[in-house]
Amino acid sequence: MERFRPRLVLFTGALLVLATLLAATTAARTRPRSGAAFWVPAPPPPVVVARFPFDGAGAAAWADASGNGHTLKPVTGNGAVAELVDHQAGSAVRFPDPCRRKAPCRRLVLRAVTTADLNPAARPFRYGATMRLAPNRTSNGQNLMQKGYSTEGSQYKLQVDGRSGHPSCALVSGATIHLVLARVTVADDRWHTIECRRHGANLAIYVDGTVQGMVTVPIDLSVVNEEPLSLGGKSAYGDNDQYHGLLDDVWVAVG
Repeated sequence: MERFRPRLVLFTGALLVLATLLAATTAARTRPRSGAAFWVPAPPPPVVVARFPFDGAGAAAWADASGNGHTLKPVTGNGAVAELVDHQAGSAVRFPDPCRRKAPCRRLVLRAVTTADLNPAARPFRYGATMRLAPNRTSNGQNLMQKGYSTEGSQYKLQVDGRSGHPSCALVSGATIHLVLARVTVADDRWHTIECRRHGANLAIYVDGTVQGMVTVPIDLSVVNEEPLSLGGKSAYGDNDQYHGLLDDVWVAVG
């Protein structure tokens, strides 16, 4: 048997080399091109639950283009009217001018009644709008969109803060307000897109497609309330954080 041992060793070594080559080939075929240790499928895109392009005449201007029936209702005060102006191939809403005198001031809010799909709970979600605001129309606070109140349980909101006109996104659950303020102003009388994006423990604000701020929020922060979705302010009454610019293509997406 001694004279066969070298051949047996060589044969065993060849088998080991072949097994190593097969394992390396299999790994090369299955390894992600990105170099990651494993491949994770991309999450499905968010589902648009409400979208308001303000196109069409009469009642059609307030329809929900998502097909989910979140029809808006103009709520006015002190002689305000819901005015539509041309924007691109459709329309945008013009909100009242700043009030330079004591009350009564004109108020306008667009509202859709609450439904379960407008409450994102703790899921990832996004919301945003296209807007135009002149530098001489800023104020201490103007709401583009909100659902819920900061003092009544939970809320999500998009607003333009202060005389400098920096937009911000807010999430509220309980007694804590989580706010991310954009580094740039949008009060330059030009059209801008603004998006608030919550995913897990992050809340980010995008202006014209670029991240302009991010903060950490609790991973279990949940927004569920019975309040309407309001555009342009909190109400048609005093101290309503009235928006004073043009607004178009408002949307909410969950997932």
